[in-house]
Amino acid sequence: MSRVPPLPRWLGLGGIMPQLACVIVLYLGPGEWRYAALAIAYAYAALIFSFLGGMWWGIAAAAPAAERRRSLGWLWIAAVVPSLLALASFMPWVFGKTWPEPSLVMLGGAILLSPLVDAKLGPLAPRWWMRLRIPLSLGLGAATIAAALS
Repeated sequence: MSRVPPLPRWLGLGGIMPQLACVIVLYLGPGEWRYAALAIAYAYAALIFSFLGGMWWGIAAAAPAAERRRSLGWLWIAAVVPSLLALASFMPWVFGKTWPEPSLVMLGGAILLSPLVDAKLGPLAPRWWMRLRIPLSLGLGAATIAAALS
């Protein structure tokens, strides 16, 4: 990560801290904080995953016009999937089913897989993109699943 510019590196790493704080509360905190920590962990994972989709949308929109017309349909589609998955993962709670543990597993798994999209960006993304995205996805995805398993 040393080749990632300092601001995105530190902000990205700092962005994992709220999820880690939830995991610490879930494993070591008082029992009465459990539901709040689970709900915050879910909301944070859903927000960040949706934000990632927005990043992909921005990359697609900033691509040269010829590239957008020729071969970026997959990226436009991939860009809306995180928000749709985040919404779908909220539905069990809306209908009174078990929540948020299964939803956290779903979001954590999707976040862990998100670098597969990033890897296909090629020259559309900054050269340092994967050096940032892999540790952030592994960190947030693992912490989200750890929250679900608490």
